[in-house]
Amino acid sequence: MSENDQAKAPQREFGLQRIYTKDISFETPNSPDIFKQEWKTESNVNLNSEVNKLADDIFEVVLTITLTTKIGDKTAYLAEVQQGGIFFIRGFAEPDMGPMLGAYCPNVLCPYAREAISDLVTKGSFPQMLLTHVNFDALYAQHQQEQAAKAEQGGTTH
Repeated sequence: MSENDQAKAPQREFGLQRIYTKDISFETPNSPDIFKQEWKTESNVNLNSEVNKLADDIFEVVLTITLTTKIGDKTAYLAEVQQGGIFFIRGFAEPDMGPMLGAYCPNVLCPYAREAISDLVTKGSFPQMLLTHVNFDALYAQHQQEQAAKAEQGGTTH
């Protein structure tokens, strides 16, 4: 690439403007009886991210983590955190925006959401819950493959 080509190429910029808790919920629907149960639990984690364009080059990304822990068929607790972030992203080609918003930004937000979940569970008087690391790059790639497969089958790509 010549100096002229480099000068014409847009400068890629990424900035984190703010990280915040958008919504938080903790429920113990079977308290206090659940504390009498033997602590043999099953936990289920659901992840979701949502992107909202706020202005040119400004995006809100919201990572939602929902953790449901049960003893048998009874819910011990349900914790949900919506961790938001406002990101400045400029100069990235359109094909690069998907991975930035769908993988990189959730990777930035995840440690904050994991900490909030852990705090909620501990303050609810339950044993500490440390969620494992999430590979958002792999999740994003899997989602793209699923969308491509749906498109090939004539399905919708929502």
